[in-house]
Amino acid sequence: MKHLIVFTVLAASSALAFADDKQSLESGLLHAMQLKKGTSERTGTSGQAIRAYQQAGLVSKTPRQRFDYTDYYLLEKPVPFMGHELVLIEEEYRSKYIGCCVSPGVGITVKVHGSIRNLQQFARASRCTLTDHIDFAHNLREVAIKNKVPKAHYASLSCRERDAERDES
Repeated sequence: MKHLIVFTVLAASSALAFADDKQSLESGLLHAMQLKKGTSERTGTSGQAIRAYQQAGLVSKTPRQRFDYTDYYLLEKPVPFMGHELVLIEEEYRSKYIGCCVSPGVGITVKVHGSIRNLQQFARASRCTLTDHIDFAHNLREVAIKNKVPKAHYASLSCRERDAERDES
């Protein structure tokens, strides 16, 4: 029993140490978005990446909204992501059948700072879909999230099953 308690405390403290390191958070999210070599499977899981952001206190413990098959997590503090500012994480999965067309995976929205070349290269390499110059405020309203959004240049990156399969020819 003592060993179990010690192990649990060590695991929890190492998870918190991981969550405190923003570089590790970014790496975990990138890992969930990348593909296993030669497949259309992602190397990591979006749920694990989101839990790290939750442990760091950067997103709420529960999604801000669940719409269709997607959970939406708004960032509570500015967090860097590939040189930009991460503002939203989306996780699509099926917990119960509500109709067709679930496409498991993760999506993000960033407030763009400078060039999006790095996002374009990542999207191409990981078979994700990058959409530049999105209307972030409108996108939030579409899924019934009421939130003030500063005017800025936003882009979204979707790394879902359908994105990976789209280029598989």
